[in-house]
Amino acid sequence: MKPTLVKDAMKPKEYVITISAMAKVRDVLQAMSRHNVKSVIVTKSHAHDAYGIVTYSNILEAIFANDGDIDLLNVYDIASKPMVHVSKELDIKYAARLMVNHKITRLLVTVNGELTGLLTMNDIMKVLLQEAQEHLE
Repeated sequence: MKPTLVKDAMKPKEYVITISAMAKVRDVLQAMSRHNVKSVIVTKSHAHDAYGIVTYSNILEAIFANDGDIDLLNVYDIASKPMVHVSKELDIKYAARLMVNHKITRLLVTVNGELTGLLTMNDIMKVLLQEAQEHLE
């Protein structure tokens, strides 16, 4: 059986919500609400920078650490950075192993250091469930 690659399961760049590191935390919350997502990718500020991610957990930690004033914080204050990234040609079983080993649920997919997509644990589970269903048929 041919392996399923990251590119077969990932969300392409067009569907990945991004935000500037200089944006306010309120902007992230609005983007998450507007797009109904649980995380937003923080773009690189320059060529030698790294991508980051802001999740609900990052926001909650920031709110409680700063008495709820989300207008005082920029995205770069709360983002997890650098974000773990993989090639779109990687077998998803290795991507899943990375997620489990690092206790993360999202991997950035890059080509030559540039964002091409996002792979989530949910994406991997959809593939596994689909393969299990096909095996039963």
